[in-house]
Amino acid sequence: MTLCLKQLARSSAKRGTVLEVALNGPWGPPNQPKAPYRAQDIVDEGIRCASAGANVIHVHPYDDGTLTQNDDLETYVRIIEGIRERVDVIVYPTAPFMRAASGPRYAVTEALAKRGLIEWATIDPGSTNVVRKADLSQTEPGFVYENKAATLREGLEVCAIYGVRPAYAIYEPGFMRLGQAMASRFASLPAPLYRLMFSTEFLFGLPPCASAMDSYEALAAQLDLDDPIMIGGLGVDILPLVANAVARGWHVRVGLEDAPFGCEMSNVALVEAAVSLIDRAGGTMAAAGQLLAVASTEAPG
Repeated sequence: MTLCLKQLARSSAKRGTVLEVALNGPWGPPNQPKAPYRAQDIVDEGIRCASAGANVIHVHPYDDGTLTQNDDLETYVRIIEGIRERVDVIVYPTAPFMRAASGPRYAVTEALAKRGLIEWATIDPGSTNVVRKADLSQTEPGFVYENKAATLREGLEVCAIYGVRPAYAIYEPGFMRLGQAMASRFASLPAPLYRLMFSTEFLFGLPPCASAMDSYEALAAQLDLDDPIMIGGLGVDILPLVANAVARGWHVRVGLEDAPFGCEMSNVALVEAAVSLIDRAGGTMAAAGQLLAVASTEAPG
């Protein structure tokens, strides 16, 4: 039987925990040296993580020579097809920073969707300051992570046309409110997944603790939001929150994109640790087939 994530989150009897691994992120080798950056290394790491229990894989593409991020369509195709030839998982892309996009921000996302290569897309419903505590002494620490409402609409239009699930990153509570309101404007849009972004290394959002999870759960209830929720973040060890997330029927993301800079654990080790914690908390892993056959959910409006 095919179940969408929304149905999984509603039913404790049928619910499975989605475990995502974010393999690298935009940080580069100086900040996260254990992460994979060359295309074949990303493919190999994705396969190992899937074998360890991850059922969703998120990647940033890099130029094999310079090891700088390069949001190239064919690099994505090579990575996604390379992983999916070996394991039955979702593999989905990042979206380029607005200042780095040479054309429509979601052009590559749309091209991948046209080829039937993606089921999820990175859509972040809001803007925020991204500043590390360690950088506060700098004259201009951090940067503004900008996501204009018009660009959000552009991404959701792509998702609605091609039946791709928006994977929201919720850096601040207002992201949840705007994300829900924008999604409600699109009929036949797959229910967004709301990934709560916690951090200890950066100074956005709420810290990784039970009371912060309570706050987000209360906001979701106030909004009558029953779409799936996931825990994650940047510059954070999310593992201590896994059992709490499983108890709430939420999902989990780990990986070297999200871990504190210079993390000594590998992506595979992070996945294995999360699988163990999910099992000890009484959770079960969502089957790959349940995730890949995502059903659209009608939105009002």
